[in-house]
Amino acid sequence: MKLIPQPHTEYSLSFLDELNTEQKKAAMNISGPLLIIAGAGSGKTKTLTYRIAYALSQGIQSSSILALTFTNKAAEEMKSRISKLVGEAQAKSIWAGTFHSIFARILRFEAEHLGYTSAFSIYDTDDSLSMIRSIMRDAGISAQQFTPQSIRGRISQAKNLMISWQEYEASSQDINEKQTGLVYKEYEKRLRVNNAMDFDDILLNIIRLLKLSPEIKSKYQQRFSLIMVDEYQDTNRAQYIAVNLLAGGHRNLCVVGDDAQSIYRWRGADIRNILDFQKDYPDAAIVKLEQNYRSTKVILSAADSIISRNRKQLTKTLWTENPQGDLIKVMETRDDREEADSIRNMIKHEISQNGISAKHIAILYRTNAQSLSLEDALRSSRIGYTIIGGVSFYKRKEVKDTIAYLRLLCNPSDSESLTRIINEPARGIGPSTLKKLNDFANTHSIPLFSAFEQANTMSDLQKRAVQASFDFTTMIHRFKELKSTMSPHELAKDYIEATGLLRMFKDEDTEESLDRWNNVQRMLSNIEEEFEKDQALTIEEYLQTVALMSDIDETDMGQERIAMMTMHAAKGLEFPVVFITGLEQGLFPMGRAEHDPDEQEEERRLFYVGITRAEKRLYLSYAQRRYRFGELNFSQPSMFLREIHPDTIEYVDSHAPNRSNRNTEIKPKMPATNSLGVQKPKSSPFFDDISQNEESFSQIEPDGLEIRAGMKVIHGKFGKGTVYSVSGNGEKREAIVMFQGIGKKQLLLKYAKLQPDNS
Repeated sequence: MKLIPQPHTEYSLSFLDELNTEQKKAAMNISGPLLIIAGAGSGKTKTLTYRIAYALSQGIQSSSILALTFTNKAAEEMKSRISKLVGEAQAKSIWAGTFHSIFARILRFEAEHLGYTSAFSIYDTDDSLSMIRSIMRDAGISAQQFTPQSIRGRISQAKNLMISWQEYEASSQDINEKQTGLVYKEYEKRLRVNNAMDFDDILLNIIRLLKLSPEIKSKYQQRFSLIMVDEYQDTNRAQYIAVNLLAGGHRNLCVVGDDAQSIYRWRGADIRNILDFQKDYPDAAIVKLEQNYRSTKVILSAADSIISRNRKQLTKTLWTENPQGDLIKVMETRDDREEADSIRNMIKHEISQNGISAKHIAILYRTNAQSLSLEDALRSSRIGYTIIGGVSFYKRKEVKDTIAYLRLLCNPSDSESLTRIINEPARGIGPSTLKKLNDFANTHSIPLFSAFEQANTMSDLQKRAVQASFDFTTMIHRFKELKSTMSPHELAKDYIEATGLLRMFKDEDTEESLDRWNNVQRMLSNIEEEFEKDQALTIEEYLQTVALMSDIDETDMGQERIAMMTMHAAKGLEFPVVFITGLEQGLFPMGRAEHDPDEQEEERRLFYVGITRAEKRLYLSYAQRRYRFGELNFSQPSMFLREIHPDTIEYVDSHAPNRSNRNTEIKPKMPATNSLGVQKPKSSPFFDDISQNEESFSQIEPDGLEIRAGMKVIHGKFGKGTVYSVSGNGEKREAIVMFQGIGKKQLLLKYAKLQPDNS
């Protein structure tokens, strides 16, 4: 049945005059299913707020309105706006909140129907990990072979797909799935015993509740006579089912979203939910909010030229009455350091010449690891910044762990660093063992590391703990002896690899763990970059520099700060000036998108989101080479640059903010290839020193050996390989070598000590 509201004369409807035609159409449609396709910057929140106010004016009780959001901030903003229109008392009674908060509230009322008490606990990620570690310990499952984080990730994924432990166990095939199945079964048992739910259970249990009891389902269908869901394109399978169960009676469901901004596929969001809404509700009304109030015509045109290439989408055309605006500026730079320096210079220009406040400028990047060069450039000019949705590169846990490992190598007496990293990864030295070692160190007034060295004299330690202590100290001593014979960056890379930290992140194999792995690799690459600038640099000096950079008193920088964030974190925000960095193939779009059309479309939607954050001016940048995953990689410009309408962009000199060096269609040329079919960096005014003809690279190396492309060589660590290309001069001369069974490596010839392979 459809809701037939009764007019309520207490409210004036004059507020509707503030809406445009389509917004008003959406606000006044409060009966039956409704899909509001809300383009970027089209006044979505305002429309939702006024729709609720209109419903209240028509006699719908505030307590019967359910508004589901993805953040508490969005829910509070909605309530705040409503209270200004209809009064605080009415706004307080509205059920507005996140999926988890609203569903948890319902489950408190109905917990006994599912075998819980109303006082059930809600376990966060840390609680879940703690329980999983305990289960693995009791079951004798190695935390080194099967990390608790990866098992928790698999269980969470299964729950989001509504796969029970019984189904998961029955379908398990490889050893990882079988071990996860064992833990999943016990995990569910212990949650029950503890009268607890994790975050995923809240969604699953609301579905079970509504399916289990027709009476309860009917009760809540009648209670919520008007249901609205914000950001519907971001809902997962469980959220989709729960919403449709609640709306199944009156079918008075309004969903709001933009398929072009669906960017959370990696965490379970299913774009089909919004694309197929009309299939679920054939009689649904559709309203498109296409007028953009945020961006210039140029920026909108560029965004439209990008998103129009996606196959799976709901058609809409954004338009604006805003000014034409400046052309989008594209900067080509030599590497990520020059990219960061160029962005810093552009920011200075925006602040000093255009009068833009620092807080009105945002720098967006695809991965967290990209922030390092940007942070360094801003810090060097004492430009304040804030990391949105994340932390400063040097304050990220995995980076601080890496620093702690390096500090311990330089100073084994650093007990704080030792305590921080001894179980990153786990080594069989648990809390009980660590306490005994600490007590021994305190009793004998020696550093904790010395206690580790003397573990064999402690009778109350188990043999396995003694062996683990010995193995750890032996590793530290081995690399300490190598300090005088290896360059700092080579020593750091081999040492951190030996600690098992990188392997731990690899084994977890989650989006988050791989991001952490990349951050550690980025820091190791940074050591190499610093060493290239100063060959007398020591690890101790590098750590001192990092410490001073991390301890800068940011209050001295003032309140005006640049906003820095990933593209995902930028969703829902807007800034007068936006920089989008790292527009290179393999980075943005990510490499996996090359062979997966769905991934490519999601990356394109992410770029669309980034573009539409900009109000007045937009800068795009890419580097010809960049350190990624621990290696220096030559890059090709992103395919997205070719997709932007040529009339909306101009190339600018990255060193001179006002000087345009191109104003033609962007058609990045493919790099030339050598005789082996390997791409070389393309020629550009910013890359002349390494983009010369391949033959000119032939040069006598310090040891008398002539290294050239195509040569078969042997490396002391990596074994046999083939030289693909050689570049640079003097001490900065380097080669790209493909090693058998390892892959490409970028090597400084001064330290590589390559030998000819005459076999």
